[in-house]
Amino acid sequence: MKSIFIILILMSMSSLIYPQFQKDQFSTTGGDLSITFIGHGTLMMEYEGIVIHIDPVGEYADYSKMPKADLILVTHQHGDHFDVPAIKKIQKPVTEVILTALCASAFAEGRMLKNGDSGIYAGIPIEVVPAYNIQHERAPGKPFHPKGEGNGYILHFGKLRVYVAGDTENTPEMKSLKGIDVAFLPMNLPYTMTPEMVADAARAFKPKILYPYHFGNTNTGQLVTLLKNEPVEVRIRDLK
Repeated sequence: MKSIFIILILMSMSSLIYPQFQKDQFSTTGGDLSITFIGHGTLMMEYEGIVIHIDPVGEYADYSKMPKADLILVTHQHGDHFDVPAIKKIQKPVTEVILTALCASAFAEGRMLKNGDSGIYAGIPIEVVPAYNIQHERAPGKPFHPKGEGNGYILHFGKLRVYVAGDTENTPEMKSLKGIDVAFLPMNLPYTMTPEMVADAARAFKPKILYPYHFGNTNTGQLVTLLKNEPVEVRIRDLK
């Protein structure tokens, strides 16, 4: 009886230490993939014992209490995506940290990848897709996300292909993608896309499952309506 009581206490403590984020599970040809929706542009993926953190930022989780990373992907240098203290809290000696050029200049321990690069990192095949603005600008001639600075990533889990777009608009490179099973597309103005722009991209490359993310106060229901007659399943999670 005493041992059961101790176990219940430990379980209760664990639930306090590790926040209960929303999570979806996928079966792949290589094993199960779990995706945890931490917040905004921040995600965690677990696959066959490999822990992947994408844009870890301390505002959205206490990274001193999160699982240590085998692989960290950073999409670009803005503070809601690139947080060096958060990276250090989940970094192990063998952790591979993938960064853009601007991020690598601030975190020398990482590996810099540019648009169009590909490779296998921590056992995961990865392709780098450009992430940039076409229309939305801070000032004339100064887009919020200039071409060449930001990365989106396609991750391969067995035959399942997951695309995390980063901060971008519906670019020609995005719309020409093929065989995407799961896509995370940003949807907030003035920095990324409107629901109409996300729907335009989804109609072009037809991901099987679409998660709008980084959406702030955007009406996600509008995207659901825009894509209701398309072969794309829109899933809304807590990713403001």
